[in-house]
Amino acid sequence: METKNGIEWRVADHRVPYPEALAEMETRVAEIQNGQAGELIWLLEHPPVYTAGTSADPAELIDPRFPVFATGRGGRYTYHGPGQRIGYAMLDLSRRNKDVRCYVHALEGWVIAALGALGINAFRAEGRIGIWTRDGGSEAKIGAIGVRVRRWVTMHGFAVNLNPDLDDFNGIVPCGLPEFPVISAAALGKDISPATFDAALAFAFPAFLDAVGGTCAAEKQG
Repeated sequence: METKNGIEWRVADHRVPYPEALAEMETRVAEIQNGQAGELIWLLEHPPVYTAGTSADPAELIDPRFPVFATGRGGRYTYHGPGQRIGYAMLDLSRRNKDVRCYVHALEGWVIAALGALGINAFRAEGRIGIWTRDGGSEAKIGAIGVRVRRWVTMHGFAVNLNPDLDDFNGIVPCGLPEFPVISAAALGKDISPATFDAALAFAFPAFLDAVGGTCAAEKQG
């Protein structure tokens, strides 16, 4: 078992079916709450699937070409599949900063820092959750954020488009934002493997934990 900053860090060696991942997250969160297990960062990839967040509008499911699963995370419809790096964070906010908005802000900052280290200029967009870039010219979404917090333990996390088939997003209105396209690192001319992206995440991980611990409030004000 690999750990970083005292937190288990797991990298899946196969594509994990979404229902299996969701069930494992549910179990791990309950164990963290009961003091039976430690915190976990889980990096993986899913077979093609559409997931519906708590604000999903059925009208935004245009072509259900893949299985569709309801989930307790925030947000609307999103796509997961090969070529994406999924990061699930199961952290105990009761040990840090009990502020969900700051947690989401920190999670976005973690992904932005990792992408920046690999030559992609990404940013937050006010009023829109997720990770955005203008490196391709027009503003486009390169990463999705969706979280759930249960008794101060976090679930779900981020999905970053390294090299997915972007046509697979056309079965939905991604995150309910038809006016903004979806883009990937590959579409920007960046050949980023999951292992390379994981290494960038690991490098930025201490700063992410600092932000979750309370510094994100100051960042938001600054």
